[in-house]
Amino acid sequence: MTQLANFMSDNAAAACPEVMAAVMAAGPAQPAGYDGDDWSRRLDAVFEELFGRPCAVLAVGTGTAANALALACLVPPWGAVACHTEAHVHVDECGAPEFFTGGAKLLLCPGDHGKLTPASVAAGLSSHRGDVHQVQMAALSITQATECGTVYRPHEVAALAAHARAQGWRVHMDGARFANAAAFLGGNPADMVADVDALSFGCIKNGGLGAEAIVLFDCSLADQLRWRRKRAGQMPSKGRFNAAQILAMVEDGVWLRNAAAANAGAQVLAQAAGERLLHPVEANEVFVQLAPGEPERLRAQGFLFYDWGAADSNEARLVVSWDTPAEDAARLAAALAAG
Repeated sequence: MTQLANFMSDNAAAACPEVMAAVMAAGPAQPAGYDGDDWSRRLDAVFEELFGRPCAVLAVGTGTAANALALACLVPPWGAVACHTEAHVHVDECGAPEFFTGGAKLLLCPGDHGKLTPASVAAGLSSHRGDVHQVQMAALSITQATECGTVYRPHEVAALAAHARAQGWRVHMDGARFANAAAFLGGNPADMVADVDALSFGCIKNGGLGAEAIVLFDCSLADQLRWRRKRAGQMPSKGRFNAAQILAMVEDGVWLRNAAAANAGAQVLAQAAGERLLHPVEANEVFVQLAPGEPERLRAQGFLFYDWGAADSNEARLVVSWDTPAEDAARLAAALAAG
């Protein structure tokens, strides 16, 4: 029987042992529900230590909820959000940002390898007049790591944020793979969000079970987010189980350890793909140009992955998870090297 090796998505990865242990530890009855438990009350302090500045943190159940609710706090219904043409908030969230903002519009901007620059944002919005007949620009949303597996350096985020501030916009960061970006950069995580108003801090792709964190660096938005989260059905009565997962990831460095393991596996594949890489490999996603017939040959060997790009382009996306066996990555690398 062909041995299957799953490189389709880190959403399919297992929940890591530390997260499972934290959920079990939160199991006994507590004096209070909702956000009144010990786990939920610790979130602010833990993230303030991580990022070195005050913040308000609330847990939600999905990355879509994290992005959509964060943007709803930053943008009015008549507003607009500038984002990359491949941004997850545009391509893969079924209109949730528009729904939760009450009708705000996403305006798309180009950028090589999934990354925006001040110039590409200006180019993407060049035809937007901003008069009373159009939506009003209110925020910039960037993804870290990007949908192409690349990573913004702190100075790149700072330049984008400065451009946004000059226009009076807020800044949102979709951090579904923030841990992978942090592991790649290897510096102080605080530098990655120094100019950000709201961060969707991802856990699920990185070994979480079912919890993401919305981190507000403008604490004046905290009450608005609490009301929006409740109204959106994202405030479970036993919220301690969500908070416990996030704390288990952050407090003991599990988030970085897991991400580093995934990134390392991606580098093994990147070296084998060589000049066939479509984007630099800086996190845990590898985009590669396969030869005609090669997707079928790889699948016949048991490798699972998504076709990418245009139909029949033979482009593929390979995602390494925190728990991808090293032997699976080595076997796929050998298959790629063989062409």
